[in-house]
Amino acid sequence: MNHFDQSRIVQLISTYAPDQSPSLPLDFGDYLSLLWWLDHAETIGRTQYYRRCAEALAEALGFADRELGRLVRATTPGTVYNALSNMPYRYAERTIDAADRRAAIQQLLRIRSDVVALGAYEQSWGTSWPGAGILDQDLHERVFSILFAALPSQYPPFARLLLVIDIVLQELLLGIRQGQSFLIYSLVAQFNYPDPDSFENLQLYLKP
Repeated sequence: MNHFDQSRIVQLISTYAPDQSPSLPLDFGDYLSLLWWLDHAETIGRTQYYRRCAEALAEALGFADRELGRLVRATTPGTVYNALSNMPYRYAERTIDAADRRAAIQQLLRIRSDVVALGAYEQSWGTSWPGAGILDQDLHERVFSILFAALPSQYPPFARLLLVIDIVLQELLLGIRQGQSFLIYSLVAQFNYPDPDSFENLQLYLKP
């Protein structure tokens, strides 16, 4: 895997928090990752933050006022990923194969969610790593080896699925194969994306 692909995957599984703002241009894949975090936000502040990020990026990518943008705005956080599979029924000209498109979207989103969850799970450890309190020394070491050796070494090639899935989902959800991308400060300046350097946005993200 080349350096760009590695950097791209790191961004797609990042938190997009103010202190972990994207360094690469944001595209449709980043939009899907923001929706994943919107679904998994545990506080009101993070829900509001990811909602603002997603809406700004949708505006920049040109579909905020199209079917996908309207669907996401009308969907309760926590159920957005599930709602996306209904998109084929919102395009009157494509209903002939809507059921098959829906099934494909569901499966691809399920795989994508699993890939992102595996990449992001360390951030939910809190104060200690999983299994830190296991008393059996042999079992303790085997858990440690999986979490800190086997998984990190095997995850990168598995995570390349994101790069392919996002291209296909863009076509299934928007009907286009090529899209635009924007550096974060262009999004901040032109589309009201939350400024990662703003103390106000950091407070919003940290708000309980």
